Amino acid sequence: MAGGAPFLDNLAIFFAQYAGYLILLTLLLLLLRNFKKYKKLIILSFSAAFISRFVVTELIRYFYFRPRPFVVGSVNLLIPHNPTASFPSGHASFYFALSTVIYFFNKKLGTLFLITSFLIGVFRIYCGLHWPSDILVGAVVGILIGWCVIKIKKVKKFKLAGS
Repeated sequence: MAGGAPFLDNLAIFFAQYAGYLILLTLLLLLLRNFKKYKKLIILSFSAAFISRFVVTELIRYFYFRPRPFVVGSVNLLIPHNPTASFPSGHASFYFALSTVIYFFNKKLGTLFLITSFLIGVFRIYCGLHWPSDILVGAVVGILIGWCVIKIKKVKKFKLAGS
């Protein structure tokens, strides 16, 4: 239960609120390290994340509103948040989409990002921001959109090469 163990609470707050910035910082550092090599990777990963978070997730939320756990029950909320829609998780959809695309380009970094995305989701539940199904559906949406972006990119590349 949130609020009972200071170390776990601080770890939860870090992952739920700040770990995503480490993923973004890592991508920025890759871009600064070798712009030409990583430009397409960054564009594809952010395209997937944007579509997942700001198109698909918002479309689902438009048709189905689920209140956050702290709104409907007695939850020890560790991070202040507006009582917006909970389902599906925007964080999960964003970071899983981004991580999925990265995984197709670099298995080690992608695995690290997927693990971090999972921890972000788990700790957003712990912090009282989401229900487990919010995270699960957000992750599925993100992974599917990331996979679709990769498949579309491969099809377009094939068509261009065959022209």
